[in-house]
Amino acid sequence: MAIGVAISPVPIIAVILMLFSKKAKSNSLLFLLGWIVGLMLSGGIILILGNSLDIATNKETSTGALLVKLLLGVLLLFLAIKQWKSRPKEGKDLAMPKWMKSIDSFSSTKAFGLAFLLSAVNPKNLALTLAAAFAIAQSGLTTSSQTIVLAIFIVLASITVGIPVLINLVAGSRVENMLTTWKAWLTHNNATVMFILLLIFGISLVSQSVQALTR
Repeated sequence: MAIGVAISPVPIIAVILMLFSKKAKSNSLLFLLGWIVGLMLSGGIILILGNSLDIATNKETSTGALLVKLLLGVLLLFLAIKQWKSRPKEGKDLAMPKWMKSIDSFSSTKAFGLAFLLSAVNPKNLALTLAAAFAIAQSGLTTSSQTIVLAIFIVLASITVGIPVLINLVAGSRVENMLTTWKAWLTHNNATVMFILLLIFGISLVSQSVQALTR
């Protein structure tokens, strides 16, 4: 699930574009912070609800949780189909949102807010984060252990956004060509990659839920 969240073209391309802007350092760092906060909030809420409802041990509540997990799996399959239909044709790149053209003029608040929305509100990332949080909540681990596992999930899900920021802090303008190459590859290939990942995760969640519900 963390890999699915990490491989998201729009936030990666957005943070790379910020690294070429006038406020590269401050905006990229706040973008990374906003991304992490969004994942913490969406994942943390599910853990809190899961623990309060005791879905790891309560049979009735667990059935409800499995139904939610099933719906998340169906949502991922729907998003996989949508990704496949939106993949760029041969020789063309994926159309990026119009707001990307104004990233150079973004304030620090906008950079933070954009990342928060992309991690906590974006349907694909939200579905994967909720599915991961449900799995953690149903694991039967102690609250402290669940928190550690969620933290690991957030770190893994933030690697692709964090790496360009850290590389830029260390190497500066020397990595501009490399970052541009990454952006171009993601723009052209990510729809297909995301289709495969969403399809695998969607089928996995649906099959696991159906098997558990029919026992």
